[in-house]
Amino acid sequence: MANFKKIGILSSGGDAPGMNAAIRAATRRALSQGLEVVGILGGYAGLLNAADEADLDVVRQKYLRPLNSSSVSNIVTRGGTILYSSRCPEFATPAGMDKALRACERFNIDAVIAIGGDGTFRGATDLTNHGIPAIGIPATIDNDISATEQTIGFDTALNTALGLFDALRDTAESHARCIVTEVMGNKCGFLSLYLGLGTGAISIAIPEVEFDREYAIKKIREAREVYGKRGILAICSEGMPKMNGKNFGDDFKDEIIARTGIDTRFTNLGHTIRGGNPTLRDRLTASQMGVEAVNRILDNQSNLVMCVHENRITSFDINYALTLDHMYKNTLKDGELEKFTAQEIARMKAHCEARQAKVERLYRMAYDISM
Repeated sequence: MANFKKIGILSSGGDAPGMNAAIRAATRRALSQGLEVVGILGGYAGLLNAADEADLDVVRQKYLRPLNSSSVSNIVTRGGTILYSSRCPEFATPAGMDKALRACERFNIDAVIAIGGDGTFRGATDLTNHGIPAIGIPATIDNDISATEQTIGFDTALNTALGLFDALRDTAESHARCIVTEVMGNKCGFLSLYLGLGTGAISIAIPEVEFDREYAIKKIREAREVYGKRGILAICSEGMPKMNGKNFGDDFKDEIIARTGIDTRFTNLGHTIRGGNPTLRDRLTASQMGVEAVNRILDNQSNLVMCVHENRITSFDINYALTLDHMYKNTLKDGELEKFTAQEIARMKAHCEARQAKVERLYRMAYDISM
């Protein structure tokens, strides 16, 4: 076991239900092993702000809050993050890293658990490369971290949005309308895809699969004219490209009206699906990841991201996970694959192919059973 005495925990980027469950689990696991725990408030920005603050009372109130068993009591039920979150461009600069390292040295932080998305993980890698072991925990409602089958917050966002879609169907049915709804996703269509399948949407537009507008319009027209369907739901991901100078969903709404005559409205769920009490699944996943992150630190491991792989909690090297993500999203940089072996690259490609195949299978299924 490595000689660690204190770990810091932070949440960064967009908030996601279940972050608090991960904070609670990591804190209590660390305490059980005799470690001190400090919550870094406001993500990486809190670490930087603590570096030069002379007043220790201000540091404890605003930037570095000691965590104990009582301070994380009952937070497992709450959405958002008690450690707050922010984005911190300064952290990516040499001056920002210098501040972070000075803060860790000044307050005896031996390792960091960083909860968030890919930007959070890049920060964790930077800390590790400068001598502060760090572990990443994936928390984002978008489920857009390719190395893991599920991110913390995804299941809760689905269930929150599900209730909203059921409400939209009620009004669509009452007024014989089609409602086109945009869902968050950050250029990842999992939220829209799962919701489309689960709500019986007549069409789903996501970045991963080419959208056949003609076929979608044909299905909408047939649903009304042939089958007499009153309430019709169509779903699109926020990652879809703009059309005719408008966001995709608004433009598609106008096309439905023009080509079918059906009264059609557009709505955007926006950030309404990012909050709320986490589901059991998210609480369970977050708790397991929090515990295992501490275990990895105690085993003197770092620069890892916790993942769900084949329905079990495991971990990948963060550099591997980030490059895998870039490969899946077709955003690889020149030379990015050079640091990996042929075997590792082959595994990445197989992983990407399996993920894409899953998306396409569910997409076809959704269209086969919709009307």
